[in-house]
Amino acid sequence: MADIKKIVESVVNYSEGRDLDKIEKIVEPYRGKEGVRLLNYEADKDYNRVVVTIMGEPEAVKNAIVESVGIATELIDLNKHQGEHLRMGATDVVPFIPIKNMTMTEAIELAKETAKAINEAHNIPVFLYEKAASKPERENLAKVRKGQFEGMPEKLKDPEWKPDFGKAEIHPTAGVIAVGARMPLVAFNIDLDTQNIEIANKIAKAIRHSGGGFKYIKAGGVEIKERGITQVTMNITDYTKTSVYRVFETVKMEARRYGVNVLGSEIIGLVPMEALINSAEYYLGLYGFSMDKVIETSLME
Repeated sequence: MADIKKIVESVVNYSEGRDLDKIEKIVEPYRGKEGVRLLNYEADKDYNRVVVTIMGEPEAVKNAIVESVGIATELIDLNKHQGEHLRMGATDVVPFIPIKNMTMTEAIELAKETAKAINEAHNIPVFLYEKAASKPERENLAKVRKGQFEGMPEKLKDPEWKPDFGKAEIHPTAGVIAVGARMPLVAFNIDLDTQNIEIANKIAKAIRHSGGGFKYIKAGGVEIKERGITQVTMNITDYTKTSVYRVFETVKMEARRYGVNVLGSEIIGLVPMEALINSAEYYLGLYGFSMDKVIETSLME
């Protein structure tokens, strides 16, 4: 009987979205490696951030990430970094998502092993977050990242925020990293035809869980100066409980309160097919529909 391979996905966020030469060097460790597949990478100049999606066997994925983190550490200096997206590290976030023949418990263990390896190889403090968090208050990435790179030295003086791996001192140019395990999420941005960031922030507050909105939404407002618009940027952490179409329609409704229109939306990185199928069902008024009717699904059997 052939060995059953475990497959894990990781969506690594780096704080560089403008220098294409640097981005290619950061991504290079994910190319041509046995057991690792580079699925996608998207850079955003306004956010000054690149999101890299990889998939493969746990050990191979871990080793490639540790190598890439080393390159990012050499190339990115957060003392000079500016962008719309919050950040605390040159390599900012490393989540692991179990995909095939792998449990969440195994993904958590992989996160811990990778965090330890990153710290030992590059002397960067690491926080564990989401399902891998060592404390309840570290589950939410926003709480871990609060203060960002500039405020992190002071934050680390608090014994409650001692890193899970490494000393309570930031790396002078690469900051700190969050490594965790989670289920698949949808990174979703909605464009508004206004430059008023207060409106975007009010809408974001209305839809996110902490503001009394949807339980599985983390959202904020972002100004995209180059395009003369703002965005409501969000992570849908469980699309099976809070669907993409429901959030999209709610943002449209809230925007109308301020005389603002939704221009469009974008998905960052990869998205589970089911999340899009659910939206297609809603907008097309489909009934009696299931994933079994999707050609690509039958091909994967």
